[in-house]
Amino acid sequence: MGISDLDRFDRAILEILAEDGRISIADLARRIGLSKSPTQTRLRRLEADGVITGYRALIDPIRMGLDHVAFVEVKLDDTREAALSAFNAAIIKVPEIEQAHMIASNFDYLLKVRTRSMAAYRAVLAERISSLPHVASTSTFVAMQAVKEDGALGALENVI
Repeated sequence: MGISDLDRFDRAILEILAEDGRISIADLARRIGLSKSPTQTRLRRLEADGVITGYRALIDPIRMGLDHVAFVEVKLDDTREAALSAFNAAIIKVPEIEQAHMIASNFDYLLKVRTRSMAAYRAVLAERISSLPHVASTSTFVAMQAVKEDGALGALENVI
């Protein structure tokens, strides 16, 4: 299922759920202008088709003491498929890596790493990131302030 397969009701469901994943079926149905039964059917279809991949609580990392954010450029010594697969499998196991993106640039990956402090970050970099398969070099950029970090699919409104 792709964006072209979604009608205005499906798109409205996605937009509302992106803002409030805990909305009741009754409230969701009322907001999109359908009764509960067809709304629930549409919601189940969107879940079954993989458009909606899950629901989760958004936890404030600052209140949890995780206010140190670093972005790490990683250059690998090998970029053949086996090396990339090994690196990908390994980064998934590092809980401090909040995001990991393969990049088309003069480095191979950009990681977002969240820790309690600079000392904790240094330990993660030295003990975990630097020892990941095929890591040749890293370069760190420390975030001073998060200006926008809402976790929502803001671009969704341009598509739906």
